[in-house]
Amino acid sequence: MSASPPPPEEGAVPLAGVGAVAVAGNDRVLAAAHHIVKSLATSKNAADDMIRILSGFDYRFSNITSDLFHSTSPSRSRSPSDADADPEAPSLADFDEAARLIHLWDTTPEALVFEAPEDDAANYLAAVDVAVDHLAAGGAAAASGRAGVAVQLAMARLEDELRHLMLRHAVPLDASGLYCSLRRLSLESMDDLDTSSEFDPTTPHSQEGAPDTARSASIVGNPFDDQLFDLVRPDAVDELRAIAERMGRAGYASELVQVYCGIRRDLLDECLTVLGVERLSIDEVQRVEWKQLNDKMKKWVHGVKTVVRSLLTGERRLCDQVLAVSDELRDECFVESTKVCIMQILNFGDAVAVCPRSPEKVSRVLDMYEALAEVIPELKELYYGTPGDDVICDLEGVLGRLGDAVKGNLLEFGKVLQQESSRRPMMAGEIHPITRYVMNYLRLLVVYSDTLDKLLDEDAAGDADHNASNGGADDDEEYLQSLTPLGHRLVKLMSYLEANLEEKSKLYEDGALQCIFSMNNTLYIVQKVKDSELGRILGDHWTRRRRGKVRQNSKSYLRISWTKVLSYLKDDGHGSGSVSLGNSSSRVKEKFKNFNFAFDEIYRSQTLWKVPDPQLREELKISISENVIPAYRAFLGRYGSLVDNGRNSGKYIKYTPEDLENQLSDLFEGSLGSANHSRRRL
Repeated sequence: MSASPPPPEEGAVPLAGVGAVAVAGNDRVLAAAHHIVKSLATSKNAADDMIRILSGFDYRFSNITSDLFHSTSPSRSRSPSDADADPEAPSLADFDEAARLIHLWDTTPEALVFEAPEDDAANYLAAVDVAVDHLAAGGAAAASGRAGVAVQLAMARLEDELRHLMLRHAVPLDASGLYCSLRRLSLESMDDLDTSSEFDPTTPHSQEGAPDTARSASIVGNPFDDQLFDLVRPDAVDELRAIAERMGRAGYASELVQVYCGIRRDLLDECLTVLGVERLSIDEVQRVEWKQLNDKMKKWVHGVKTVVRSLLTGERRLCDQVLAVSDELRDECFVESTKVCIMQILNFGDAVAVCPRSPEKVSRVLDMYEALAEVIPELKELYYGTPGDDVICDLEGVLGRLGDAVKGNLLEFGKVLQQESSRRPMMAGEIHPITRYVMNYLRLLVVYSDTLDKLLDEDAAGDADHNASNGGADDDEEYLQSLTPLGHRLVKLMSYLEANLEEKSKLYEDGALQCIFSMNNTLYIVQKVKDSELGRILGDHWTRRRRGKVRQNSKSYLRISWTKVLSYLKDDGHGSGSVSLGNSSSRVKEKFKNFNFAFDEIYRSQTLWKVPDPQLREELKISISENVIPAYRAFLGRYGSLVDNGRNSGKYIKYTPEDLENQLSDLFEGSLGSANHSRRRL
């Protein structure tokens, strides 16, 4: 395809001589034109109307009629006063030449000005300038009519050229290209933690990831510095601006807006598809399974930041460059071309905000809330001025509804904690799945502490009903006043968990196992608090109280488990002068026998119990040894001789102190210990 107008056919009159066309084939046309002009010369209005009509058929005919009319009608000849009316207006000769060039390009609609050699494009734009200026000057009616036609033809071509340039020079974007500025931004805080199901004992939720660390990586540095995309190749921007300036000056702003916004709107829509931000209705979002919805929410979070910081920022820059002809036009085009993109993003946010409340959604909704809150100040800079006010209002409305969804989901989490009533005890007394779930959940919440402190109203989050839930363990007024809004909510949720665990401990018939269960779970809670931002928010006061509970449960365990065993080793006057040796020997044997039986019972059961924390496990064993071994050693030393001298003494003196020490080392390992430790007879 040739970008320049085609050469004249052989034998054709050169266009440069249109003003003096005189070929044999046109004699009759010229004669008719002379007759028409002479007959109209007496009526100025009729002449102007006829010239305007004729100029609409063919530019050569309009030139002929205009020249003939001026040559035969003295009253229509240009006077010095006419020429001086607008000294900056292009001359009629300049306009004639410009009109000829515009009409010539119109005869080759398949050719493109901006694919022609550079001089051709420059000449065409210069011709458009002349035609526009001539039309604006408002000269003679004939010239005005011709100028209107020339400008109309030029604007139709420029509209097509604008559309072609914008489509041809749009930068193709794929997902990797769009995300390149997000590579250093980790928003996977929730991916380090499985909170995707309810409190199912078959799902231990034991992942011990460190969401604090993962989250901290997301706030180091701004990966968007100098990361603007060129949405249109830079070498086309000048040409687009040249077209836009002429369409704006010619009064074709509405056509310019329609073409520009339509193309940019479609391209942005394609970008959203690439980013995975789907166009979904509220009903469709509510029907999506949580796993799929979770993925869509993650893509939305990435998409919002990419769209605002890469696409919309680039779009704003493109508008400013291409539509510099008018500030009003520039702002209008930016709003119109991006409105659908913004509304698609906001519609999904709205749909998520009104979804049924569920605890597992809190973290992801918080991600959405923070992503939108983070970009709103940037959007305000992009959508400045009256045209963007509605967009900002819509953005802030969705942000508020996402915040309400966060608070609603947190309230739902508290209700689930209070209503959870699984009746299957942990057989070994180990850490309950609900404890792991809740602590990991709360550790994740504190990652969003700044946001949650803003969202949670202190009066609503810190009401006094948590004191009733935890037996007044945290009723210190000064302590409560020191807590942040999130701190109040955490104390309340912790109290729900502790009350729930207290009820679960009652499922054990063995009081000692109740103590082991309580110790395991309370210590786990304390450790999770200490090793995260929870410790900073809840403070040492809260932690000290829970450590006190662990010590109290340890003492209770020793009392319940070992008081009866130790009672068989008490010195109750054996061997005194008032008691016969025979009677003393039989009573000592009975005591040894009862001790062995009680110890074996504890050994069989408590080797199956589990204390996961190695330090607590060792401390319990030491405490038991410090109570049992010295008492047994003393009893054995004092009364062992009464049994050892008789027959079947091994039946009564079953263990040495060293044997007991070895046996005690098997406790709380969660598996049956060896029952065949070597025994040494005294």
